[in-house]
Amino acid sequence: MTYRIGVDIGGTFTDFALFDEAGGRLSVHKQLTTPDDPSRAVLDGIGTLIGSAGLRLDAVEAVSHGTTLVTNALIERKGARAGMLVTAGFRDVLDMGLERRYDVFDLRLAFPDPLIARRLRREVKERLRHDGTVIEPLDLNGTRTAVTELIERERIEALAICFLHSFTNPAHEDAARRLVEAEFPALLVSTSADIFPNAREFERWTTTTMNAYVQPMAERYLARLESGLGASGFRGRLYIMTSSGGTLEASAARHYPVRMLESGPAAGALMSAHHGRTLGLAQLLSFDMGGTTAKGALVRNGAPLKAYELEVGRVHEFKRGSGLPARIPVIDMIEIGAGGGSIAEIDSRGLIRVGPRSAGARPGPACYALGGTAATLTDANLVLGYLGAGSFLGGAMALDLPAAERAIAESVATPLGLDLLRAASGIHAIVNEDVARAFRIHASERGFDYRQCSMVAFGGSGPLHALGIAKKLKVPRVVFPMGAGVMSAFGLLVSPLGFETARTKRIALSDLSPTIMAENFAPLIAQTRGFLERAEVPSDRIAIHLKLDMRYVGQGYEIEVPLPRSDDWAALTVALPALFRTEYAKTFPLGVLDEPLEILGWKAEAVGPEPSLGERLKIEAVGRAGTATLKGRRRAYFAEAGDYVDCPVYDRYALKPGETIAGPALVEERESTVVIGPHDLVQVDAALNLIAELKG
Repeated sequence: MTYRIGVDIGGTFTDFALFDEAGGRLSVHKQLTTPDDPSRAVLDGIGTLIGSAGLRLDAVEAVSHGTTLVTNALIERKGARAGMLVTAGFRDVLDMGLERRYDVFDLRLAFPDPLIARRLRREVKERLRHDGTVIEPLDLNGTRTAVTELIERERIEALAICFLHSFTNPAHEDAARRLVEAEFPALLVSTSADIFPNAREFERWTTTTMNAYVQPMAERYLARLESGLGASGFRGRLYIMTSSGGTLEASAARHYPVRMLESGPAAGALMSAHHGRTLGLAQLLSFDMGGTTAKGALVRNGAPLKAYELEVGRVHEFKRGSGLPARIPVIDMIEIGAGGGSIAEIDSRGLIRVGPRSAGARPGPACYALGGTAATLTDANLVLGYLGAGSFLGGAMALDLPAAERAIAESVATPLGLDLLRAASGIHAIVNEDVARAFRIHASERGFDYRQCSMVAFGGSGPLHALGIAKKLKVPRVVFPMGAGVMSAFGLLVSPLGFETARTKRIALSDLSPTIMAENFAPLIAQTRGFLERAEVPSDRIAIHLKLDMRYVGQGYEIEVPLPRSDDWAALTVALPALFRTEYAKTFPLGVLDEPLEILGWKAEAVGPEPSLGERLKIEAVGRAGTATLKGRRRAYFAEAGDYVDCPVYDRYALKPGETIAGPALVEERESTVVIGPHDLVQVDAALNLIAELKG
């Protein structure tokens, strides 16, 4: 028998899923993250999961791992002290940015500070032309002096090497890297031509600084994890989820930690698309809310939307342009600091603000009784009756209701002159509106109409808020999959091995020939295929996807054009104008022109076979108890009723296909609770998903 484990680390909880391929069974588990050393929670949780299944770790073939550690380190600025080498005269590129106002009329514009401060950057004499030819050779002695100074004076742990036009000729960056690796072997080095070999130096350099900033942390974490798994008897392969929806071996993830941005959320979006295809729902909003953040991803025609740019840590009302840009392949999503651990406080205007600060796993919400005193969203949901003090995590973790009431009263209710119920319901409603507003902005930027889609809601906090947010967005249908509280861990089990790369090389279409096309794609194909072959994926099981970034000559930005799978370079060359017009018309239906075209970017992606979870899963929770459908009753607050309402509480694991649940009601599984409002109806389908059809 073959066993696989998926592990997703969140800011508050770490989720686990063990899949038995022979029996089609999934065992799930959830426990608090250990922020001081996240690998400890991973190793402890795997031990608990394996023990409950009566297995030994040497029976597990693979562990697939996703984490928000990299994202959180960037947002919270908890990375390493990193230095930077730049071309002489370009030290201030990170401070200058794009010199663009992302909102012309907003006088309060805010921009994030660079990850590497100016005092940690050093200029090096070297210069290339835009075509890669050398104007001034690299000054190796100056490079040595600059790095020595950064190490001795500034105590840097990592170094980003970012030279002008290195994407066309990486020779100078490679020479600097070889020197540093030979003379300063303890220093971790990231070069922009390796991390993001594309034009537009600001985005290329910010992406490289991100990689350098988090690399020491990722290196230490993965080393601890591999050592701990090995000591426990694990003999399989460790895979790390990337932002693009593929997985990498740990050695590759060490080199490209910036690709671990959104790795856990990306797994959830993949699983949402999987559920959508199973249910015949092509257009979806994937909604994931955990303990620290809420994430929204769009699924169109059965696949998550992908992009090659994301912003980390938007600092001004979720507005595009107010974050740090990263250029990597990524599942397109919006993320905000709203989750169960988000702290509720009074802002400078005397209004309630929830997040982005989070209580995390330690000390956690006040109701966890782990030392936290701040009022959080989880405290509010407990006071409102949505969570049960004795049934949280299947009863494995008791919640302290008086502590939650005390925290909300002291932090919010008393200072604002509100009663406890009003303050708690206000915290819950504010989070719903914050998430809905962020999702509206994200959808409007991509031309996506929520009124024509369904929502898949998951995460520990997602099912508590999903119906309220769906009504604000006018989403007509909400799907709550079985095991919603650990669904990102499920997504890790269906994520194939994959690696994608892109490179800028500008060529007029009139100058393109089949030979030139083959020559430009050949090194990209070899690089991406190599990552999978080193992971022992058979060559005949590797699919190669090719894309071009094309535009009309004179335009500032390009359109991505997927190429049909073919080895006939001549036929592909001839087909390019028609392929471009088709893709261009999807964005600009009235703008197709009879003008010359050019290619700017070349992209290649290698993808291995997609693991299967079978037709219907049998999900078993660690510590699950009870088989009666109705577990009991609990008072819960609903704004529609204006007060607490006596609600039935159902056991999710005991529900049968075809059953209907009328609101108000609560449906509990070990890792999450579905809140069903008055007048809402939820049906159990054949796969045990809960389907809510919203009226109006």
